[in-house]
Amino acid sequence: NLLKYDDVSNDQRKVVFEQRIELMDGEGLSETITEMREGVIEEIVAKNIPENAYAEQWNVAGLKEEVGQYLNLDLPIEEWVKEEGIAEDDIRERITAAADAAAKERADRFGPDVMNYVERSVVLQTLDHLWREHIVNLDHLRSVVGFRGYAQRDPLQEYKGEAFELFQGMLGNLRQAVTAQLMRVELVREAADAPPPEAPEMFGSHIDGSTGEDDFQGGETALLLRQDSNTVVAPENRDPKNPATWGKVGRNEACPCGSGKKYKHCHGAFA
Repeated sequence: NLLKYDDVSNDQRKVVFEQRIELMDGEGLSETITEMREGVIEEIVAKNIPENAYAEQWNVAGLKEEVGQYLNLDLPIEEWVKEEGIAEDDIRERITAAADAAAKERADRFGPDVMNYVERSVVLQTLDHLWREHIVNLDHLRSVVGFRGYAQRDPLQEYKGEAFELFQGMLGNLRQAVTAQLMRVELVREAADAPPPEAPEMFGSHIDGSTGEDDFQGGETALLLRQDSNTVVAPENRDPKNPATWGKVGRNEACPCGSGKKYKHCHGAFA
């Protein structure tokens, strides 16, 4: 009997993994997604609009809420039901048309390659998650179903029946979860790298020790032109008041500012 219990879970595992292989191939995935969405619409319409019920008996608020929950749509359902002769099929068709249009608009924005990748990722991740939960539920059912024998019921048959119901419930949850995610998914594009900030203007000054005044530009702070400090400049071409024109100065050379000190003890002390 233990092997027969295993046969039930193995049969379900075979179905799931065959479906998973097909999904990984990506062929017909869009059609599968559409069928899932239509299945969700069928379920929520049937749940909130009982068969052969009058429009006044419809659960309009519940239907509108579930359309928003699973399809991410805000539709004027409360206005539709006021129309003369409106029927359940009309409501279903309008919801389906709105959902198909929203899905197409998203697919057009994403492009076929990106949309296929997103759909496959969502379906596979959701399926794997729900299957793991289902296995736990089957193990729990198997651990307690033996007690049904005390009520003169066949535990194996009870297990098969409830395992089938759990499996159908898992597939229903898969349809709902995949549909809800794909009707909300959006691409988040990373912002382009900001351009590097401009280098700040550089200013230099040289305070005369005897007067306390700035030697550059008659006491005015001089703008240092951005020049390669490795450039060798002839002494006669150096402006004593503009270090930007000095180029590379040896540390033991006389400071081009005219102070009489070595460069390393004057302006070079801060270089």
